[in-house]
Formats: sequence, structure tokens, C-alpha cells
Amino acid sequence: MSLVKKFATVASGTLMSRVLGFTREMLMAAALGTGPVADAFYAAFQFPNTFRRLFAEGAFNTAFVPLFAKEIEAGGIDGARRFSEEVFGVLFSVLIALTIVMELAMPLLVRTIIAPGFAGDPQKYGLTVALATIMFPYLMCMSLAAMMAGMLNSLRRYFAAAIAPVFLNVILIAVLGHAWYKGADGLSVGYAMAWGVMAAGVVQLAIVWIAARHAGISIGFKRPRLTPNVKRLLWLALPAAITGGITQINTLIGTAIASTQASAVSSLALADRVYQLPLGVVGIAVAIVLLPELSRALKAGNLVEAASLQNRSVEFTLFLTLPAAAALLAISEPIVRLLYERGEFAASGATSTVSAILAIFGLGLPAFVLIKAFTPGYFAREDTKTPMVFAAISVAVNIATALMLFPRMGAPGIAVASAIAGWVNALMLLAVLVRRGHWGHDAPLMRRIPRLVLSSALMGGALYGGAIWLAPWLASSAPALSQATALALLCGAGALLYFVLAFATGGADIAMIRRNIRRGQTAAASMEE
Repeated sequence: MSLVKKFATVASGTLMSRVLGFTREMLMAAALGTGPVADAFYAAFQFPNTFRRLFAEGAFNTAFVPLFAKEIEAGGIDGARRFSEEVFGVLFSVLIALTIVMELAMPLLVRTIIAPGFAGDPQKYGLTVALATIMFPYLMCMSLAAMMAGMLNSLRRYFAAAIAPVFLNVILIAVLGHAWYKGADGLSVGYAMAWGVMAAGVVQLAIVWIAARHAGISIGFKRPRLTPNVKRLLWLALPAAITGGITQINTLIGTAIASTQASAVSSLALADRVYQLPLGVVGIAVAIVLLPELSRALKAGNLVEAASLQNRSVEFTLFLTLPAAAALLAISEPIVRLLYERGEFAASGATSTVSAILAIFGLGLPAFVLIKAFTPGYFAREDTKTPMVFAAISVAVNIATALMLFPRMGAPGIAVASAIAGWVNALMLLAVLVRRGHWGHDAPLMRRIPRLVLSSALMGGALYGGAIWLAPWLASSAPALSQATALALLCGAGALLYFVLAFATGGADIAMIRRNIRRGQTAAASMEE
């Protein structure tokens, strides 16, 4: 299977999840708007979700995957299974202890870390504590699921791990639909959503667990022991968790700062959902596929193939991400209006704030995706400390900038801080890879990048002008169908213009795409022999 096809396999599941996520957020915006229940739910859910990214996706898709891949190469499936059982015993025990401690300390955590700004509102504070207590065990389910997903990705079985997150949105959409049918009030919707998150964690774990068994990895529980393999994993996992979850760390910090202003938390969360579509479909897909492939190439001593994998990944991410960033910058307000402007959201008049945040996130989108493409170059070489240092610098930049801008700009200031921190992190990662000789110079890629930037900028300008021309059909007073049709035409024309410009300027060409696919097929065949 070619590298592009592997990206597509993971991206298809992620795309399905993100589309359903849009549906979920549209229903939530209509039911709760950006009011106190929405603020409480988003703040409460952000906490276990951040830990999931840190200790689950961050640690096991960076530290665990290269070690598991090496166990497969050295000892086959049986060796990999023994290693997995050693890790599972320790992980399960740690998660049980962490969950108990966090549940008991939840009132303190909400007051000091999650949403300190809610402490002055007893009702909102109490609701946030209750919802976070219900949802935190989701972390345990998703951490174990991430381990199973890492095993499946190392075995080149990407689909089950990619499709499992879809069920979070399926369950929450069903919860919202039932609440709407029953005419439930906002508080009841908040509690129902929290229990839905917990149920989704169990379902997602079951899906990847069954898939791993079908792949030949049946894991039994072993008494937790710090074997040499487990010690090596833990040594790599802590910095990998921090690095892999840097975007989520910055989001959690932003949530804590935003909690001092009414509706800021939910406004950031709603904008975040939109830009997570291209970030998830492109960035996460590249990171998931690139890490095991790069680990195998380096293990085999194939430095040429490793360099090619990295360059093709960056090429792929920029080709798709730059136009997405331009579109978010140019037409954020019509997008937000179509997706969210109904029910309680329309009554709150939050469209301008959410669209401003979304446009700023668009400026940071290429950086967020490039981080996903650059970090495997470190993790595949078992260097998790360097990206952790860069992540720490990025967090410091984010905190300082957010504290400076939030009093003046409100929630959009937090988005500016996040975008700046993302670019600082991405540029540091690239600079050190180049300095160490771990990033092969690729002249065609260097020629294509400015041409892709130009094509995206021209497309963005055309979208902005088109939005002005179609303003009567994109206005709040226009029917939803008219808005959807006008926005679809605008996006379709923009996409067509971008592809024409990209190919006309030499930013992309058919021969290059065909060569990349053939190269990916050759590499995959050689690694499977």
C-alpha cells in the first residue's frame, strides 16, 4: 500500500469523525449556545480530553509504536505480544490510581487548573465539577484504546483505529437528538452529554480491542513489573506525551485563562471544532502513518527512504493545508454562520467572536500540521527530549502572549497566542532536524512551497471577493439552504481555482504525484518482504 493510500485510509476515518463532530457541535450550539452550561461542559470535557492526548495518543503513538515495531522485527508477533502484556499491566495499574486521585481532587482541580475563573460563580463551578467527575474515567478507556490503536498501526491495520473515534460523535448526536425529542432543558442536556462521553469511551475501547485480537494480538493481564522494556518505554513516554499533546496543553491553558470571561470557553471550543477538521484529516493522519513507516526505514538503515518519507509527508500536508488555512481566513464568518447560527447560539450573537477566533486559528493551521509531520523525525530515532524542550518553550510563549492579549482582545487574543506558539514550535523542530542532518534537502519541495503559498493566497483573495458578491445569500436573514448552497459553490469554485493555480505554477504536477505513489508502493513492498 502506498504512503498516500495509507494517509487516505486513516484520513477517511478521521474525516467521518470530524463531519459527525460538526453535526454534534451544531446541535450543541443550538441547544446550549455559548451560555453557562456550554462553558461548563466544554471546560469539563477539555480536562480528560487533554490527558487523553498527553498520556494516550501522545505517549503511545510516539514512544510505544517504535518500540513495538522493533519487537515485531526482532521477535515476531509473539515477542510483540509479550512486550504489550508487560506494558498493559503497568498502564492499567497507573490509570486506575490516576483516575481515583483525580476524581477525589476534582473540586480543587476545577478551582485551580481547569477553570479558575468559574470559582466566582458557584452554580457554574459546581456543574463543571460534576461533569468533569462523570467524564474523567473516559481517559482510562481511551488510554487503553490508544495502546491497542498503536499496535494496529504498527501492524499496518489502520482502519479500526481510525474509525473508533467516530462512535464518540455518534453517541453524543444520539444523546442530543433524544434530548431534543424529549424537550430537555439545558442542565439535563449537559449531564446527558457527560454520560454519553463515558459510554463512548467504553465502545471505542471495545472496537480496537476486538480488532487487535483479530490481528493476532490477544493481551492478558500480567502483574505490573518494571521490566527493561517497560522502563525504556517510560523513559521515552513522558517527554513524548508532553510533546505529542502540545496543542492540547496550549488549549487547556487557553481554557483556564478564558474562564474569567463569560462565553469565552465555549466560543474557543466551537471555533476549535472547525479548524480541527483539516488538522485531523491531514495532520493526524500523517503523524499516525509516518511514525511506524519512518521507524522501519531507520531500523533497516535506509536513510534515503527515510528522507523521502519525511519530504513527501511535508509536501502532502502543505498541498492540502495551505488552501484550508486561506479559506478559514477569508470566509470564517459565513462558515460559522451556517454551522452554528441557530437556536441559543443565534440569540447570543456570538457569530462575530467565533468567526474571528476561527480566522486566527487558520493562520496557525499550517504550523499545527507541520508539527505533526516533523516530530516523527525525532521519535523514530527515540529522541523524545528535544521536542519536549521545544514544547516547553512553546507553552511559555503561549502563556505569556495569552496573558498579554486576553485583557485587550478577549477570546481572539488566546487564538493569536496559540497560533504564534505553534509557529515557534514548528520552526524550532525543523531547524534542529536540518542542523543534525536528519532532514534531507529536497530541491523540488523547496521550489513547490512558495508556489503553493502563492496559489493559496490567490484563492483566499478570490474567496473573500466571492463572499462579498454572494453576501445576500450568505447573510443571517437568508434561509439555511441558500446559505449552504452559496457556501458550497464558493468552496467548490475556490478548490477548483486552487488546483488550477497549483498545477499551473508548478506547485504540483501529475507526474510528481504518480512518482510519489510508485515510490510508496515500492517502499511498502520492500518492507513487507
